[in-house]
Amino acid sequence: MSESIRIAVAMHKPYRTPDDPAYLPLHVGTALHPDVLPGIQGDDEGDNISRLNASYSELTALYWMWKNCDADYKGLVHYRRLFASPSLANRLRKDRFVRIASSKEIREALKKTGAVVPRRRNYYIETMRSHYAHTLDGSHLDVMRDILMSKAPEYVPIFDRCMASTGGHMFNMLVMRADLFDAYCAWLFPLIDELTSQIDASAYTPFEKRYPGRVSELLLDVWLKTNGQDVVELPLTSPEPTDWWEKGKGFLMAKFAGRKYAKSF
Repeated sequence: MSESIRIAVAMHKPYRTPDDPAYLPLHVGTALHPDVLPGIQGDDEGDNISRLNASYSELTALYWMWKNCDADYKGLVHYRRLFASPSLANRLRKDRFVRIASSKEIREALKKTGAVVPRRRNYYIETMRSHYAHTLDGSHLDVMRDILMSKAPEYVPIFDRCMASTGGHMFNMLVMRADLFDAYCAWLFPLIDELTSQIDASAYTPFEKRYPGRVSELLLDVWLKTNGQDVVELPLTSPEPTDWWEKGKGFLMAKFAGRKYAKSF
């Protein structure tokens, strides 16, 4: 019997999801907006942190999968950002949902290692720290470093290397063997909880309050590298065409808005 695989598709509004039964549409923030996706599995059942979705973002889905899913392999993607098929022919198909990696393809990737992550994203002229500090307060990363120094000092050398790097595996997207998935979550969530207890976000805008989810993106590589965990990278795909003009404008606006944090690193 083949090992089971379950990949949550974090979503907050109605949207088409992959037909492959390995993908589980998961309504994030159900406790805050219970009527948005009737009939879709909510992240407010069982052991959950659904009410933290406004700040924890897709981490409420990651937590739900950790505590409530017993599949042999567990993962997380987004409704508009998914792992792409390793087959170039599939990635060139007109139907964008055919471009999404099937459970069979992900199983094949997992035969090589216990973890699948997105293809490394390179920022070239920016470090991971400076990229973060262009849109949010870079001192968040100083607080996280102090937390690691106190609670898990063996992770600090790799944390420093990752923050100085010009690229990483982003978006809190992953598929892992269950024991690795659970170990990662057991490490990650106490750190993020401690971070939020030390930062006063009462005056933050709704965007700024999402910093826990953003910081967590930068911690995946710290955990993987410190633990010597090999990964298989898969490209990403979206069911929607990318509007590069709007994306470019959004990037420039975010950088401009983030100048007030320029002295934080």
